[in-house]
Parts: sequence; C-alpha cells; structure tokens
Amino acid sequence: MINYKAIIRVIGNLLLLETMMLLLSSGVSAFYHDDALNSLLITAGLTGTIGLLMSFFFRKSPNVFTRRDGYIMVTASWLAFAMFGMLPFYLEGHIPSITNAFFEAMSGITSTGATILDDIDSMPHGLLFWRSITQWFGGLGIIIFTIALLPFLGVSGLQMFAAEVSGPTHNKVTPRIGITARWIWTIYIGITALLFVLLILGGMGGFDSICHAFTATGTGGFSTHQESIAYYHSAYIEYVIIAFMFISGMNYSLLILFVSGRFRRALKDSELKWYTLIVVVVTLFITVMLWASQNMESEDAFRHALFQVVSLQTSTGFSTTDYMLWPSALWGMLLLVMIVGACAGSTSGGLKCIRILVLFKVLLNEFKHMLHPNAVLPIRIDKQVAPNSLLSTVMAFCLIYLIIIFGSTLFLSSIGIDFMEAMGCSVSALGNMGPAIGSYGPSSTWNSMPDAGKWLMSFLMLLGRLEIFTVILLFTPNFWKRN
Repeated sequence: MINYKAIIRVIGNLLLLETMMLLLSSGVSAFYHDDALNSLLITAGLTGTIGLLMSFFFRKSPNVFTRRDGYIMVTASWLAFAMFGMLPFYLEGHIPSITNAFFEAMSGITSTGATILDDIDSMPHGLLFWRSITQWFGGLGIIIFTIALLPFLGVSGLQMFAAEVSGPTHNKVTPRIGITARWIWTIYIGITALLFVLLILGGMGGFDSICHAFTATGTGGFSTHQESIAYYHSAYIEYVIIAFMFISGMNYSLLILFVSGRFRRALKDSELKWYTLIVVVVTLFITVMLWASQNMESEDAFRHALFQVVSLQTSTGFSTTDYMLWPSALWGMLLLVMIVGACAGSTSGGLKCIRILVLFKVLLNEFKHMLHPNAVLPIRIDKQVAPNSLLSTVMAFCLIYLIIIFGSTLFLSSIGIDFMEAMGCSVSALGNMGPAIGSYGPSSTWNSMPDAGKWLMSFLMLLGRLEIFTVILLFTPNFWKRN
C-alpha cells in the first residue's frame, strides 16, 4: 500500500521550505523597492498556508515508507515546487502566460536554465533572486535537502535518496545517509560562499555575485543579464566561474573525499578521469579551430572554448559568446558534449560520464569476445567487477534516453520547428542544459517556441533532472499494483 498521508505531509513540509525561499526573495524585493514584492508575498502566503494545512492534518501519519513512496514523493515535490514557483512570475505580470511562467519555474527548479525572457535586465531584483535561488535549491535536489533536515521532518530518508539519486552509482561514503546528506550540503554551501567572495573580488556587484554563485554551484545558468557572463567582459570572472562549474560537475562523493583529505582515492576515480579528459580534448580541438578560422588570439580562443565546453558539459548553460557563429563542425561537438554530461552524483545533467565509460568497456569486451569466445571477461570499474544488473540498467537508460530525444525531436518538427533545432532543444531540455542550437542558442530565448513545445520541454526537464526512470516508473501499471 502507498502511504499517501505521509507523502502529503512531507510535501507540505517541503512547501514550507519553499515559503522560506519566497520570504527571502520578498526581503530582497523590499530592499530594492521593486514591483515584485506583492506577488512574492501573496505567493508566500498561499504556499505557506497550503503547506501548513498539509503538514497539520496529516501530522500523525505513520513514518513507514517504501521505495514506491519515495518515487512518488520526489516527482510530486518537483511538480509542487514548479507549480507554486511560477506564481510570482505570473502574478507580478512580467510573464502573463501560464505556459511561460510554468516553463520558467520548471527550468529554474530543475536547474536547466532555458528561459523565455527577452529582457532579463528589466526584471525586478526580487524575481531575479527568486530565479537564482530556485536553481541553487534545485541543483542538488529538494529531497537531498529533506534528508539533511530529517530531525525536522521526522521521516526516513533512504527511500527518497534512492529515488532522487537514481544514477548508476551513488556511494554513500559515510555509513548513515543523513550524515552523507549533511556532508553534501555543507560542501555545497561552502562552494557557493567561496564563489561569491571570489566574484566580489573580481569586481562583480554584490547582488549579481550572490545570484551567479547560486546558479553556477547549482549548474543552472540563470543570469541577471541577458548577455549572461559576456556582460562583464572579464577574463578573471570567466576563469573563476569555469573552475566552479567544473567542480560542481564532479561527483559529490569525490568532493567529500577531497574535503576529508582522501585525495589519492578520489584522484583514482575512473569517471573523474574521463570527465577531465573529455573537457581537455574537446577544448583543445575547439581552440585550434577557433584560432585557425576566426582569427582569435590564442588566449581568447582557449578561454571561449573552455568556458563553453565546461558550461555545456556540466549543463550550466552560461555563455560568453554565441557559439552559433563558430564553424558548423563545432556545433556537433558541442551537441555531443551536451549529451555526455558530467559526473553522476553531481548537480549536472546529461547521460553522465560513468555511463559512457560503462558502454565503452562493454564495446571493448565485445571485440575481445570475438577473438576469445570462451573467455570470461568481466567489466571492471575502478578495479571492481561491474554486476550484470548495472550493465543492463546503463544500457536501458541510454536506450530510453535516445528514444526520448528522437520522439521529442519528431514532435517539435511536427509543430513547425527546424529538425536540427528540434534535436538541439530536446537534448538541451532532457540534459538540463539551457541553451540549444539555432534559434534557441545562447544569444536567443525559447519564447518563440509554440506552447505545446514548451509543455513538452518542461516535462523533459523533469525527466532529465530525476534521471528518467524515477518519473517513467509512475506510468507503468506494475507500479500501482498492491504487491
């Protein structure tokens, strides 16, 4: 049986957390005396009231959770956050369309970064802060935050952790899941604070610094300016953000190892090596191409190439230049980087490097089997034999990932979007990237997309952020059977 009462109580508690975020954004709005204050306060009042009612009426529900309860809680929580998160945009009138407001809210809470806003610079400070803090909060996961506050919520977090972190590997590093979650959030807050200080030292204003620290750490990519990071014309700021995007794309289990002084163990990680190798190889190739074809200075070519590669591979989505003006051969490389993604257990999207590594090893094994058909050739990841269940899960995930991209591309094409642009949008939304290609590239917005396409892209953002299986599982008949 599904424990609906307990699920409603947990979602109610999460809505109270969203209310705190709304009140914080209201404080920013009041400080700057902008027009968003009323909409933020109304939304906070509505969200807080509903959250209190849900928590109060179901406060005595039993704390017995199954994995099915965890999957429902995760998906429902993300939807609830997006539904209430859209209200400040809609009520304030800056985004008068429900479709656009929901798209913007879902893009924020899933740390995607795609936007329909054509004039971000005119947005009230309160709404800019709201966009940024939703990406920071959503970057590491609403449910992870819930686990870190277990004493407050009074529920078991293991089922929710399994549902939220549904990648191929999510080692707990510490014996208790609650301790792991607290380690993660401590590091997350520390990285954000350090980036904020470094951006301040680079000449970025205080408000812009905190907003970009939120969205860089959460690999979200929302900016306070339409030109994104290109607005600042600062090599220092670009290199600092590159470093922190790369760090945020790492598995947080490895960051725990680094912080606790276990450097040697962390540096031996195969996924980290692949992640670094892809960034280096693709960056060098694009640098040479830009230097040869665009008459760029070598340092400019390297910096622009590195920024765009790291930004897209970590699914952050910041930009310092319009890569659609680069040679068309580089678009394919950037699209490939978007599909690959960074590390599992990070705030980034995409397939993740560990899955690509597993597929590569499976491919090599097939060649070996052709030469030695009777040999037993186990696949090893970091000197450990990968179980068959892991291999089948990875292959199934990659297959459904490609099927969703193909199906979404066909749908977008059927409603009038160019095929290549449709594919770019599908890859971007499912990978939680932000910018795509063509009319939806880094110098454009998604405002021109038909409403049907925006609802589909919002669904793909949710699928990608929750690693597909968590959401798709809810649509299977077996999930709802009693046994």
